[in-house]
Amino acid sequence: MINKLLVANRGEIARRVFATCRALGVATVAVHSDADADAPFVADADQAVRLPGNTPAETYLRIDAILDAARRSGADAVHPGYGFLAENAEFAAAVTDAGLTWVGPSAKAIAAMGDKMAAKALLADAGVPMLPTWTDPAEVTAFPVLVKAAAGGGGRGMRIVRDAAGLAEAVAGARREAAAAFGDGTVFIERYVERGRHVEVQIFGDTHGTVVALGVRDCSIQRRHQKIVEEAPGVLPDDVRAELHEAAVAAGRAVDYVGAGTVEFLLAPDGQVHFLEMNTRLQVEHPVTELTTGLDLVRLQLLVAEGEPLPVTTTPPADGHAIEVRLCAEDPAQGFRPATGTLHRFAIPGVAAEFGPARGLRLDSGVVDGSTVSVHYDSMLAKLVAWAPTRTEAARALAGALARAELHGVATNRDLLVRVLRSAEFTAVDLDTGFLDRHPEVFAPLLPAEQLPVAALAAALSGAAERRAAAPVLAGLPSGWRNVPSFPQVTRFTVGDGEEIEVHYRLDRTGGLAEWGRKGPLLTDPVEEGSSVNTELPVVELVTATPGRVVLDVDGVRRAFRVHRARSSVFVDGPDGAASLTELPRLPLPTAELAAGSLLAPLPGAVTRVHVEVGQRVAAGDLLLTLEAMKLEHPVLAPADGVVTELPVPAGGQVETGAVLAVVDPEEDPQ
Repeated sequence: MINKLLVANRGEIARRVFATCRALGVATVAVHSDADADAPFVADADQAVRLPGNTPAETYLRIDAILDAARRSGADAVHPGYGFLAENAEFAAAVTDAGLTWVGPSAKAIAAMGDKMAAKALLADAGVPMLPTWTDPAEVTAFPVLVKAAAGGGGRGMRIVRDAAGLAEAVAGARREAAAAFGDGTVFIERYVERGRHVEVQIFGDTHGTVVALGVRDCSIQRRHQKIVEEAPGVLPDDVRAELHEAAVAAGRAVDYVGAGTVEFLLAPDGQVHFLEMNTRLQVEHPVTELTTGLDLVRLQLLVAEGEPLPVTTTPPADGHAIEVRLCAEDPAQGFRPATGTLHRFAIPGVAAEFGPARGLRLDSGVVDGSTVSVHYDSMLAKLVAWAPTRTEAARALAGALARAELHGVATNRDLLVRVLRSAEFTAVDLDTGFLDRHPEVFAPLLPAEQLPVAALAAALSGAAERRAAAPVLAGLPSGWRNVPSFPQVTRFTVGDGEEIEVHYRLDRTGGLAEWGRKGPLLTDPVEEGSSVNTELPVVELVTATPGRVVLDVDGVRRAFRVHRARSSVFVDGPDGAASLTELPRLPLPTAELAAGSLLAPLPGAVTRVHVEVGQRVAAGDLLLTLEAMKLEHPVLAPADGVVTELPVPAGGQVETGAVLAVVDPEEDPQ
């Protein structure tokens, strides 16, 4: 019997396992890096052991340190979570050899499926159809292909290659990324199927010979080969579903599988099923299976690890529909690069349960208000899952909750997720792994650009109300009121990639909005021919304004805006979307001017390679250097034709956000 469980992982999966342990009366132990010392998962555990350092290699990937933590804390079992050492056969064997209970499949099964080429050969002999696969780039004869990491998953180390010219660089890049993420740079090459659906079967095995399929999930909505939307049950013909169940169970039985596992397949447009890989662990998307089967998969993991038989021996019927989204710290203004910073507010309305069964919304989150998103780990903040009787209801409820969420301080992919869930193609189950490539419209922000001035006005009025509330004298005087109305109140903000927006407004003696405008003459001034006045701005009346809430009547429609301030940052959540603004000081301090053509680091990281030299002429789009951050490689490209005049950071150098990585002078004489 398991009495005290150590989770060799972090973030939301550690919290998820701890939640089931609390329900079962099992004591818990967390391990944490220095960067995670104040993280919510550490507070959730009964005990915690520090792993000195920050990077995964220093902390969560150290088998010796984790086993020592188990010894010191008195843990008698280890759960690997997912990622890091979850599919490391050496770790599984070391835990068992130390006399601890391993909550997962045997080291032998992990090794068999972890060698993806050997796994393909094993299952091909069992009759499971496979895609053409190569280990030597020189042997590839047909394109397009997909370069994949042999170890790990989560899209790390994947590259699509459409012709022979790009294969060598794709293989090299995939090897570097895989080595950084998994400690193993081995890659292989697989035929890429256009418009294929990524579907997978949750299986479970016990020590009594039972292997059962628990249904099919559809995980086709992906970006950078990483799943962002998952659902169960996958909408499939009954015969295809049966074929997938049969193939997945056969894969489990081929390696005497014990515990939770996922067998992944690619469903081609012609209906052909192709085996991709088997993940010998619990998956990130396991909640959708839990909500549609009524099973607690972590509880089943613990029971099986204790030698108990599975309480289910046949595939349970699906009850309703569940859809999960991965909410990630990513900046849409920077091409969805991973984002870092402090999460000032993280609030999602209507959540029925966290880390457990929910008829409605379930939240599995690794963060809370005040959490720091660091550069050391991946960008996922939380998973939000909606269960409903039908797929349409689940998608609508999930999109609505996301749209109303208050996510302040770190840029996220929230707007993208909402637009995907509300798209006609998603509703029609017109899905495949190229969905986002074919639908660039879903990358547009929820808040239309033409509505940004009203959001900025709400931010300005909220700030005025806050200052009035704190005023020691004349607190009842309306903010912005002037004896001479030709001088309105002016508030300046930056938004997005630094665009400045300036709001002019004046309140009358009653506190009502007498006039307002943006960058230029007030809308109430006479409009002369050729004037720069923006006559498209709406007619706005102020209903109420408090520090946290502003209600405006916009062209006859009343709209409420929630406003949250964190120093100079102002977050406005309205009925049509959210805006993140930075209020500029009225009297800004002088700052150093950057050289023209300076390229700045978008986030903290390490320069892994420098591809050019000072004095070298480059063309727009040429690769200058490669920055590694949050387990991904980020290419830094020349913004225009010119000459490289500065490369201040050598390969291996660490940089902070905003550091100058290179300077390309478009005016430099090549001679």
